[in-house]
Amino acid sequence: MANRSVRAQWTNAAMFALAAVALFFLNGRSGFGGLIFPLILLAIAVASTPLFKRESVSRSAALASGSHVVIYHRPGCTFCMRMKAMLGKDGAQATWVDIWDDEEAAAFVRSVNDGNETVPTVVVGGKAHTNPEPAFVREHLAA
Repeated sequence: MANRSVRAQWTNAAMFALAAVALFFLNGRSGFGGLIFPLILLAIAVASTPLFKRESVSRSAALASGSHVVIYHRPGCTFCMRMKAMLGKDGAQATWVDIWDDEEAAAFVRSVNDGNETVPTVVVGGKAHTNPEPAFVREHLAA
């Protein structure tokens, strides 16, 4: 499963980079759509690579650690990237579980999301929350 994760990260990064290049050349290279938006897409492409992968543990290790906040994520997920960015250094207090590296974690996420691998799924005090606001997670990390 780890190979799937790395391959998916590079594929997602390449797709964002190609979209950035296409927008740059198709929109006349000026203004928001021609310059700023492609730069944003390139930043997302770089952040999507395995070079920026957050340390992740298995679901069983997360349960054994007794962590109060467990965040299930997957590489290339823009909602997960938003969560990581918005939490900043506070995010290191949470336990992160990559559902593409751990089939048990993926099965858990599907079990609490009507069969879908919707991430980020955040477990706080044993209760799952699907794509919660970063402020909610930060509040529980501080507690």
